Amino acid sequence: MVAGFKRVFAATIFFGTDQHTQATVVVDLARFHFFDQLQLWFNAGEEQNPSPPHNGENEIVLSEAFYREIDEHRIPVEREAVAALAHAPGVLDFYMWLVWKSWTVKGNPAQVPLVAPNGLSEQLGSVIYAHSRFFRFKIRTCLRQVKALWPECPATISPDGDYIVVQSSQRNPAIKERKNSATI
Repeated sequence: MVAGFKRVFAATIFFGTDQHTQATVVVDLARFHFFDQLQLWFNAGEEQNPSPPHNGENEIVLSEAFYREIDEHRIPVEREAVAALAHAPGVLDFYMWLVWKSWTVKGNPAQVPLVAPNGLSEQLGSVIYAHSRFFRFKIRTCLRQVKALWPECPATISPDGDYIVVQSSQRNPAIKERKNSATI
């Protein structure tokens, strides 16, 4: 885990395009990084409750550009759903993808192939499924779990089982509306 955090901290993302016209060449480049600072405490030994040499607080400082990007493109994720799925990273990844996809769908529903180049199996991770039938079963199972936490989830599997059909969640976002309950 420590090595993973170090890799993400050291990562710099580059975006760019080259445009060639007959008379000129335009190169447009940008880069950003995720974090400005990380201070994470890990237990190097086997004891479960380490006593760190300071107050034990982990601190992650996002870069200004990354924070702005997240802030400008918020998606309505339900904190309780994330907590409920914390023990199931694959289902949590699928939930986050569904929330993002349904929130960004405009107009016609999106039909995403389950197993195809750039399909859902490639978007959700690096595990290669030897049999597409197993992946389809896994997605159906994950969708049932997500719908248990988010009954209004606007996603279905197509009748032939080849696509996930995702409609807009703008009217029924994944986040529950909180009612103020003032006691008098």
